[in-house]
Amino acid sequence: MDMQAIQTFLSTTAGELAIKVAAAIAFWIVGRWLIGRVIAVMQAAMNRNNVDPTLTKYLGSIVAVMLNIALVLGILGYFGIQTTSFAAMLAGAGVAIGAAWSGMLGNFAAGAFMLVLRPFKVGDFVSIGGITGTVHELGLFGTTIVTPDNVMTLVGNGKVFGDTVQNFSALPVRRVERTAQLAGSVDALDAIARFKTAVAAIPNVASSPAPEVHLLDMNLNGPVISVRPYTHNDHYWQVYFDTNEAILRVCKEAGWPAPTPTQITRIVQG
Repeated sequence: MDMQAIQTFLSTTAGELAIKVAAAIAFWIVGRWLIGRVIAVMQAAMNRNNVDPTLTKYLGSIVAVMLNIALVLGILGYFGIQTTSFAAMLAGAGVAIGAAWSGMLGNFAAGAFMLVLRPFKVGDFVSIGGITGTVHELGLFGTTIVTPDNVMTLVGNGKVFGDTVQNFSALPVRRVERTAQLAGSVDALDAIARFKTAVAAIPNVASSPAPEVHLLDMNLNGPVISVRPYTHNDHYWQVYFDTNEAILRVCKEAGWPAPTPTQITRIVQG
């Protein structure tokens, strides 16, 4: 064994390898520090623009993963390792994951757009994806709704974002829709005046816009009166049921007969 050759190898190759390892460690430390600074600056800018904290956190994580992968590939390239195969492998893995999790990724993308556009917020009463209830939680993959019968329901964000969204809490007041079927002998104008007075006295009914009471239709039973008070969404059901009671009370106090269909029979002589 040639000791001189071994000493030459150790003094050159091993020395260069040690320098490269030390440089790679330095690159890793500095690269990680720079990545941390980039993420911090990005999240600070998003916070200044009032971007949702959940979206800020997840976008920061995604950017951090991408930059860390780029840093590792750069260090491997510094060592002379061909990174083309690694890049191809990562691309193939990305395609496979995207195909397997297409639904999840679609929900993720929809959740990110929802957190930016904010069509509704936690606590709003909404109708989304065929489900009506109160928003309990906004997630990047799904939105949790508590239905009026107290059932926790998770709706995928892809379905939420791709369907019609009704936000009943977005505006200050919401209209209650009720009707009163009266007998044909009842004076419709007198009934309208009585209903207006009774509805205006219901607690939590908004004065602006004022309750709407109108002659809606006529049928064989008699006139149909629409009774439409406005109220804040928090008091919707209270006003809804109180309106029903007010209609019944007015009919009883006025002594109006129960509506019955009118049937006219004609006998034609042959």
